[in-house]
Amino acid sequence: MTIATCSRPARAGSTLALAALLGVSGSALADAERLEADLRAMFGGYGSVELGEVSSAMVRSRVTAEGFVFEAEEGERLLIDRYVVSGDYDSPDEVTLEGVRIEDRLTDLTLMSAERIVLGEPSRAVFPFDDSLAPEDFRLGSLAIDDIVVDLASEIAEDLFYGTPFTASEGRLTIDSLRGESLSHDAIGMLEITGVAGAGENLDELGSGSFTLASLRVEGLSGLDGDEERLDSLVMRDFAVESDRLVGSLSRLAIDGDFSDGEGGLRLEDFSLDLAKMIELAPESERTQLRMVSNVLTDGSGTLRLDAAFLGNWEEGSDHSRIHSDSHITAHDAVRLLFDIDLPLLLPEGAEPADVFADTGLLDAATLLGGDIRLTIGNEGLFGRLATLGAAMEGVTEAQYIEQTRTQAEGFGMMFGPQVQAILMGLVELLEGNASELEINVGLPAESNLATYTGDPLGLPDKVSFDVETR
Repeated sequence: MTIATCSRPARAGSTLALAALLGVSGSALADAERLEADLRAMFGGYGSVELGEVSSAMVRSRVTAEGFVFEAEEGERLLIDRYVVSGDYDSPDEVTLEGVRIEDRLTDLTLMSAERIVLGEPSRAVFPFDDSLAPEDFRLGSLAIDDIVVDLASEIAEDLFYGTPFTASEGRLTIDSLRGESLSHDAIGMLEITGVAGAGENLDELGSGSFTLASLRVEGLSGLDGDEERLDSLVMRDFAVESDRLVGSLSRLAIDGDFSDGEGGLRLEDFSLDLAKMIELAPESERTQLRMVSNVLTDGSGTLRLDAAFLGNWEEGSDHSRIHSDSHITAHDAVRLLFDIDLPLLLPEGAEPADVFADTGLLDAATLLGGDIRLTIGNEGLFGRLATLGAAMEGVTEAQYIEQTRTQAEGFGMMFGPQVQAILMGLVELLEGNASELEINVGLPAESNLATYTGDPLGLPDKVSFDVETR
């Protein structure tokens, strides 16, 4: 059984009598009246509101408002085909908005639209858009939005994407779905967007062009109210862009920021740059030099492919802690870099090893109990091409160029010491092809801190032990 209450005036006595005859409680009518009043007050009087029918359904404990139209003084129009509150009005199970559109009143152009918005377990049936709602009073158990379209040239987009490449852009952005859980003013339990596609001009660093994104999922984001921000995880899948500044794709980016389990870090999988297309889009005066760089990095294929990982883990012992870092960057068909750190240390009182990954400033106050650092440079074709390019630019043979480089390395070694010389001579061996890998091992003294090394970088070789190997 449904009873409708509208904005048309009616006598209270006759309304209650009709409700009694039809078996409808006064609370249902009160909820309908409250929804109408809250919707009319939602924007704090900064424009005019029109409402169609507002009705209460007793069987399903539901209040519905249809035909909501808000016309802002600034010239925008918000339309909601249907606004439904399910459950207890003071503590709803769900609030659903269907057919949401924001239009420019002067041109009737749609600035933003969403087919359906579902708020699960919201802290209120209607959230006001003025200062009457305290930030801590905003809570959502879940959020689901389908078929989002945004005009990137609108002020709405500027507000939504503040601090992103889409600020002050022109174009169109579509999102198939957005899902969220445990949302508040200062934290996000989970937020995932899928099926993103955009095209436009002035997309900041991206330039003008188009892009697609299969999905972006964020979990455990806190500190949004200005406190220290923390992120448990972020996963981005299948991003592709083709613009006048950048042409490339990324299969997967994963960030594990929750070190409470002893490990975390960042992974980059199958990042690809189409340098050949980017060079075609570059100014003609720059193309020759860019092709030279591309040929060295890609062996003439014109496509640079990268994989990378920056990983860390920690162990807490009875008398000290130990932090490990295992990182690598691979530019396929070019070079491979491996970087490993093993640091036993004493942290300031009250600090946990996991805190170091969130606040690296704690390392400044830590006492290093020795430790090892290992850097490995693996040649996958880059150094041979560098020798060829260097020889061509100098107008000499490759053998002559390598000999010149060797002489320079020996000269620097005389200036900075045998450790530096060993590293430079190892790089020369990579250039001439006598080695495919250079490994540099650094041992730290038993009692030190970061200031020991950062205060006098030139004196670093005298404070640590060096071991350089080629193979």
